[in-house]
Amino acid sequence: MQLPIQSQSALYAEPWEASAAPADLARIARAADRSGFAYIASCDHVAIPRRLAEGMSTVWYDPVATLAYLAGITERVLLLSHVAVVGLRHPLITAKQYATLDHLSGGRLILGVGAGHVREEFEAVGADFDGRGPVLDETIDALRAALGPEEYPEFAGERFSFGGLGQLPRPAQERVPVWVGGSSPAAVRRAAVRGDGWLPQGDPRDRLPAQIARVRELRAEAGVEEPIVIGAITEPLYVGEPGGPVGRRTLAGKPEELAASLREYAAMGVHQIQVRFRSRSAAELTDQMAAFGADVAPHLDRSDQ
Repeated sequence: MQLPIQSQSALYAEPWEASAAPADLARIARAADRSGFAYIASCDHVAIPRRLAEGMSTVWYDPVATLAYLAGITERVLLLSHVAVVGLRHPLITAKQYATLDHLSGGRLILGVGAGHVREEFEAVGADFDGRGPVLDETIDALRAALGPEEYPEFAGERFSFGGLGQLPRPAQERVPVWVGGSSPAAVRRAAVRGDGWLPQGDPRDRLPAQIARVRELRAEAGVEEPIVIGAITEPLYVGEPGGPVGRRTLAGKPEELAASLREYAAMGVHQIQVRFRSRSAAELTDQMAAFGADVAPHLDRSDQ
Protein backbone atom coordinates (compact mmCIF):
# COMPACT_ATOMS: atom_id res chain seq x y z
CA MET A 1 0.00 0.00 0.00
CA GLN A 2 0.92 3.62 -0.53
CA LEU A 3 1.37 5.14 2.89
CA PRO A 4 -0.94 7.93 3.99
CA ILE A 5 0.36 11.13 5.61
CA GLN A 6 3.61 11.20 3.60
CA SER A 7 1.77 12.59 0.55
CA GLN A 8 -1.49 14.46 0.85
CA SER A 9 -2.88 15.16 -2.61
CA ALA A 10 -6.52 16.21 -2.59
CA LEU A 11 -7.18 13.25 -4.91
CA TYR A 12 -6.80 10.72 -2.11
CA ALA A 13 -5.84 12.15 1.30
CA GLU A 14 -8.31 11.70 4.15
CA PRO A 15 -9.10 14.77 6.34
CA TRP A 16 -7.43 13.27 9.42
CA GLU A 17 -4.05 13.10 7.68
CA ALA A 18 -3.56 16.88 7.82
CA SER A 19 -3.02 16.77 11.59
CA ALA A 20 -1.29 13.38 11.74
CA ALA A 21 2.09 12.99 13.41
CA PRO A 22 5.16 10.83 12.73
CA ALA A 23 3.91 8.45 15.40
CA ASP A 24 0.82 7.79 13.29
CA LEU A 25 2.96 7.03 10.23
CA ALA A 26 5.06 4.64 12.32
CA ARG A 27 1.94 2.94 13.68
CA ILE A 28 0.61 2.38 10.16
CA ALA A 29 3.93 0.99 8.89
CA ARG A 30 4.06 -1.44 11.81
CA ALA A 31 0.47 -2.48 11.05
CA ALA A 32 1.47 -3.25 7.46
CA ASP A 33 4.44 -5.27 8.69
CA ARG A 34 2.30 -7.17 11.17
CA SER A 35 -0.68 -7.75 8.85
CA GLY A 36 1.30 -9.35 6.01
CA PHE A 37 1.38 -6.53 3.47
CA ALA A 38 4.00 -7.01 0.76
CA TYR A 39 5.29 -3.44 0.70
CA ILE A 40 4.77 0.10 1.92
CA ALA A 41 5.37 2.92 -0.54
CA SER A 42 6.39 6.57 -0.41
CA CYS A 43 6.13 9.24 -3.12
CA ASP A 44 8.67 11.79 -4.38
CA HIS A 45 8.34 15.52 -5.02
CA VAL A 46 10.99 18.11 -4.18
CA ALA A 47 8.78 21.22 -4.30
CA ILE A 48 5.26 22.07 -5.48
CA PRO A 49 4.53 25.35 -7.30
CA ARG A 50 1.71 27.57 -6.06
CA ARG A 51 -0.38 26.88 -9.16
CA LEU A 52 -0.64 23.19 -8.19
CA ALA A 53 -0.60 23.46 -4.41
CA GLU A 54 -4.38 23.47 -3.90
CA GLY A 55 -4.81 20.13 -5.61
CA MET A 56 -1.50 18.45 -4.87
CA SER A 57 -0.79 20.11 -1.50
CA THR A 58 2.81 20.77 -0.51
CA VAL A 59 3.00 17.77 1.83
CA TRP A 60 5.41 15.33 0.23
CA TYR A 61 7.85 13.58 2.55
CA ASP A 62 11.25 12.65 1.15
CA PRO A 63 11.01 8.95 0.22
CA VAL A 64 14.55 7.94 1.22
CA ALA A 65 14.30 9.58 4.63
CA THR A 66 10.79 8.21 5.17
CA LEU A 67 11.52 4.65 4.12
CA ALA A 68 14.81 4.58 6.05
CA TYR A 69 12.99 5.68 9.20
CA LEU A 70 10.31 3.04 8.70
CA ALA A 71 12.89 0.36 7.87
CA GLY A 72 14.26 0.76 11.36
CA ILE A 73 10.92 0.04 13.04
CA THR A 74 9.70 -2.81 10.78
CA GLU A 75 11.07 -6.27 10.11
CA ARG A 76 9.79 -7.85 6.90
CA VAL A 77 7.68 -5.47 4.81
CA LEU A 78 9.37 -4.29 1.60
CA LEU A 79 10.10 -0.61 0.94
CA LEU A 80 8.96 0.88 -2.39
CA SER A 81 9.57 4.33 -3.82
CA HIS A 82 6.38 4.98 -5.77
CA VAL A 83 7.78 6.68 -7.59
CA ALA A 84 11.21 8.28 -7.33
CA VAL A 85 11.57 11.06 -9.89
CA VAL A 86 15.16 10.09 -10.55
CA GLY A 87 15.61 12.63 -13.34
CA LEU A 88 15.85 15.33 -10.66
CA ARG A 89 19.16 13.91 -9.42
CA HIS A 90 22.41 12.54 -10.81
CA PRO A 91 22.34 8.71 -10.89
CA LEU A 92 25.31 8.47 -8.50
CA ILE A 93 23.40 10.50 -5.91
CA THR A 94 20.32 8.33 -6.31
CA ALA A 95 22.46 5.19 -6.15
CA LYS A 96 24.18 6.34 -2.95
CA GLN A 97 20.85 7.03 -1.25
CA TYR A 98 19.04 3.86 -2.26
CA ALA A 99 22.04 1.53 -1.94
CA THR A 100 22.39 2.72 1.65
CA LEU A 101 18.67 2.19 2.26
CA ASP A 102 18.84 -1.35 0.87
CA HIS A 103 21.96 -2.08 2.94
CA LEU A 104 20.45 -0.78 6.17
CA SER A 105 17.12 -2.55 5.63
CA GLY A 106 18.68 -5.93 4.86
CA GLY A 107 17.65 -5.96 1.20
CA ARG A 108 14.05 -4.76 1.37
CA LEU A 109 14.17 -2.05 -1.32
CA ILE A 110 12.09 -1.92 -4.50
CA LEU A 111 13.15 1.10 -6.54
CA GLY A 112 10.10 2.50 -8.29
CA VAL A 113 10.95 5.21 -10.82
CA GLY A 114 8.98 7.62 -12.96
CA ALA A 115 9.42 10.58 -15.29
CA GLY A 116 7.73 13.28 -13.18
CA HIS A 117 5.26 15.91 -14.36
CA VAL A 118 5.95 19.21 -12.57
CA ARG A 119 7.93 21.54 -14.83
CA GLU A 120 8.84 24.08 -12.13
CA GLU A 121 10.32 21.33 -9.98
CA PHE A 122 12.73 20.36 -12.73
CA GLU A 123 13.62 23.94 -13.59
CA ALA A 124 14.35 24.83 -9.95
CA VAL A 125 17.05 22.15 -9.66
CA GLY A 126 18.41 22.59 -13.19
CA ALA A 127 17.01 19.31 -14.54
CA ASP A 128 15.76 18.74 -18.09
CA PHE A 129 11.96 18.68 -18.05
CA ASP A 130 11.34 18.49 -21.79
CA GLY A 131 13.87 15.67 -22.16
CA ARG A 132 12.82 13.84 -19.02
CA GLY A 133 11.80 10.68 -20.91
CA PRO A 134 15.20 10.00 -22.51
CA VAL A 135 16.88 11.14 -19.29
CA LEU A 136 14.89 8.56 -17.34
CA ASP A 137 15.77 5.81 -19.82
CA GLU A 138 19.48 6.52 -19.44
CA THR A 139 19.19 6.98 -15.69
CA ILE A 140 17.67 3.52 -15.32
CA ASP A 141 20.57 2.06 -17.27
CA ALA A 142 23.05 4.02 -15.15
CA LEU A 143 21.36 2.87 -11.95
CA ARG A 144 21.61 -0.75 -13.03
CA ALA A 145 25.37 -0.29 -13.00
CA ALA A 146 25.55 1.95 -9.94
CA LEU A 147 23.35 -0.37 -7.84
CA GLY A 148 25.13 -3.52 -8.95
CA PRO A 149 27.69 -5.52 -6.96
CA GLU A 150 30.79 -3.60 -8.06
CA GLU A 151 32.47 -1.23 -5.60
CA TYR A 152 33.67 0.83 -8.58
CA PRO A 153 30.72 0.82 -11.01
CA GLU A 154 31.22 1.99 -14.58
CA PHE A 155 28.79 3.54 -17.01
CA ALA A 156 29.10 5.58 -20.20
CA GLY A 157 26.05 7.20 -21.78
CA GLU A 158 25.07 10.33 -23.64
CA ARG A 159 24.33 12.33 -20.48
CA PHE A 160 26.04 10.47 -17.65
CA SER A 161 29.44 8.83 -17.41
CA PHE A 162 31.30 7.54 -14.39
CA GLY A 163 34.07 5.10 -13.55
CA GLY A 164 36.86 4.71 -11.03
CA LEU A 165 34.64 6.05 -8.24
CA GLY A 166 34.00 3.72 -5.33
CA GLN A 167 30.68 3.58 -3.52
CA LEU A 168 30.25 1.55 -0.37
CA PRO A 169 28.10 0.17 1.13
CA ARG A 170 26.71 -1.87 -1.72
CA PRO A 171 23.03 -2.90 -1.71
CA ALA A 172 22.25 -6.02 0.26
CA GLN A 173 20.45 -7.43 -2.77
CA GLU A 174 22.46 -8.76 -5.69
CA ARG A 175 19.96 -7.03 -8.00
CA VAL A 176 17.71 -4.25 -6.76
CA PRO A 177 14.36 -4.59 -8.55
CA VAL A 178 13.40 -1.54 -10.61
CA TRP A 179 9.69 -1.00 -11.18
CA VAL A 180 8.66 1.64 -13.71
CA GLY A 181 5.61 3.79 -13.02
CA GLY A 182 3.21 5.42 -15.44
CA SER A 183 0.55 4.54 -18.00
CA SER A 184 1.48 6.68 -21.00
CA PRO A 185 2.69 4.83 -24.12
CA ALA A 186 6.26 5.91 -23.32
CA ALA A 187 5.99 4.67 -19.71
CA VAL A 188 4.52 1.34 -20.81
CA ARG A 189 7.36 0.86 -23.30
CA ARG A 190 9.93 1.84 -20.67
CA ALA A 191 8.53 -0.67 -18.20
CA ALA A 192 8.45 -3.40 -20.82
CA VAL A 193 11.99 -2.86 -22.05
CA ARG A 194 13.80 -1.73 -18.90
CA GLY A 195 11.73 -2.65 -15.87
CA ASP A 196 11.51 -5.57 -13.49
CA GLY A 197 7.97 -4.41 -12.76
CA TRP A 198 5.27 -2.07 -14.04
CA LEU A 199 3.30 0.28 -11.79
CA PRO A 200 0.33 1.62 -13.77
CA GLN A 201 -0.98 5.01 -12.74
CA GLY A 202 -4.64 4.45 -12.05
CA ASP A 203 -5.68 2.45 -15.12
CA PRO A 204 -9.32 1.34 -14.68
CA ARG A 205 -10.18 -2.33 -14.89
CA ASP A 206 -11.52 -2.10 -18.43
CA ARG A 207 -8.23 -0.62 -19.68
CA LEU A 208 -5.78 -2.87 -17.85
CA PRO A 209 -5.95 -6.01 -20.03
CA ALA A 210 -4.95 -4.11 -23.18
CA GLN A 211 -2.17 -2.32 -21.32
CA ILE A 212 -0.83 -5.58 -19.90
CA ALA A 213 -0.93 -7.20 -23.32
CA ARG A 214 1.04 -4.25 -24.71
CA VAL A 215 3.68 -4.60 -21.97
CA ARG A 216 4.14 -8.27 -22.79
CA GLU A 217 4.22 -7.62 -26.54
CA LEU A 218 6.87 -4.91 -26.23
CA ARG A 219 8.93 -7.02 -23.84
CA ALA A 220 8.91 -9.95 -26.25
CA GLU A 221 9.86 -7.69 -29.17
CA ALA A 222 12.81 -6.38 -27.15
CA GLY A 223 13.96 -9.92 -26.41
CA VAL A 224 13.70 -9.52 -22.63
CA GLU A 225 13.16 -13.00 -21.23
CA GLU A 226 13.05 -12.24 -17.49
CA PRO A 227 9.55 -12.15 -15.98
CA ILE A 228 8.01 -8.78 -15.16
CA VAL A 229 5.87 -8.01 -12.11
CA ILE A 230 2.59 -6.41 -13.22
CA GLY A 231 0.87 -4.18 -10.68
CA ALA A 232 -2.45 -2.40 -10.32
CA ILE A 233 -3.94 0.21 -8.03
CA THR A 234 -7.35 -0.95 -6.82
CA GLU A 235 -10.44 1.06 -6.08
CA PRO A 236 -10.63 2.42 -2.51
CA LEU A 237 -11.61 -0.32 -0.06
CA TYR A 238 -13.58 -0.69 3.14
CA VAL A 239 -13.78 -4.06 4.89
CA GLY A 240 -17.24 -4.51 6.38
CA GLU A 241 -20.09 -2.02 6.55
CA PRO A 242 -18.82 1.57 6.63
CA GLY A 243 -20.05 3.86 9.39
CA GLY A 244 -20.13 6.85 7.08
CA PRO A 245 -19.92 7.88 3.42
CA VAL A 246 -17.05 6.27 1.51
CA GLY A 247 -17.74 7.40 -2.05
CA ARG A 248 -19.37 5.56 -4.93
CA ARG A 249 -16.13 4.04 -6.27
CA THR A 250 -15.25 2.37 -2.97
CA LEU A 251 -15.50 -1.40 -2.76
CA ALA A 252 -17.11 -2.17 0.60
CA GLY A 253 -18.64 -5.27 2.10
CA LYS A 254 -17.90 -8.71 3.42
CA PRO A 255 -14.33 -10.03 3.16
CA GLU A 256 -15.29 -12.82 0.74
CA GLU A 257 -17.06 -10.32 -1.55
CA LEU A 258 -14.06 -8.00 -1.59
CA ALA A 259 -11.72 -10.91 -2.29
CA ALA A 260 -13.88 -12.14 -5.16
CA SER A 261 -13.76 -8.70 -6.76
CA LEU A 262 -10.01 -8.30 -6.24
CA ARG A 263 -9.29 -11.74 -7.70
CA GLU A 264 -10.47 -10.32 -11.03
CA TYR A 265 -7.15 -8.46 -11.19
CA ALA A 266 -5.26 -11.75 -11.08
CA ALA A 267 -7.39 -13.05 -13.94
CA MET A 268 -6.17 -10.07 -16.01
CA GLY A 269 -2.53 -10.99 -15.39
CA VAL A 270 -1.85 -8.72 -12.42
CA HIS A 271 0.68 -10.03 -9.87
CA GLN A 272 0.42 -7.44 -7.10
CA ILE A 273 -2.28 -4.96 -6.12
CA GLN A 274 -1.80 -1.71 -4.26
CA VAL A 275 -4.70 -0.97 -1.93
CA ARG A 276 -5.98 2.15 -0.20
CA PHE A 277 -8.57 2.12 2.58
CA ARG A 278 -11.17 4.76 3.40
CA SER A 279 -10.78 5.84 7.01
CA ARG A 280 -11.68 8.61 9.44
CA SER A 281 -8.65 8.22 11.71
CA ALA A 282 -5.31 6.45 11.93
CA ALA A 283 -6.92 3.96 14.31
CA GLU A 284 -9.66 3.11 11.83
CA LEU A 285 -7.05 2.71 9.11
CA THR A 286 -4.97 0.24 11.11
CA ASP A 287 -8.16 -1.63 11.98
CA GLN A 288 -8.99 -1.84 8.27
CA MET A 289 -5.48 -3.08 7.49
CA ALA A 290 -5.72 -5.76 10.16
CA ALA A 291 -9.13 -6.87 8.89
CA PHE A 292 -7.86 -7.01 5.32
CA GLY A 293 -4.80 -9.03 6.32
CA ALA A 294 -6.79 -11.48 8.44
CA ASP A 295 -10.06 -11.80 6.54
CA VAL A 296 -9.56 -10.74 2.90
CA ALA A 297 -5.99 -11.65 1.97
CA PRO A 298 -6.39 -15.39 2.70
CA HIS A 299 -9.08 -15.56 -0.01
CA LEU A 300 -7.06 -13.78 -2.72
CA ASP A 301 -5.10 -16.78 -3.96
CA ARG A 302 -8.04 -19.16 -4.05
CA SER A 303 -9.02 -20.32 -7.53
CA ASP A 304 -12.04 -22.39 -6.53
CA GLN A 305 -14.43 -19.45 -6.09
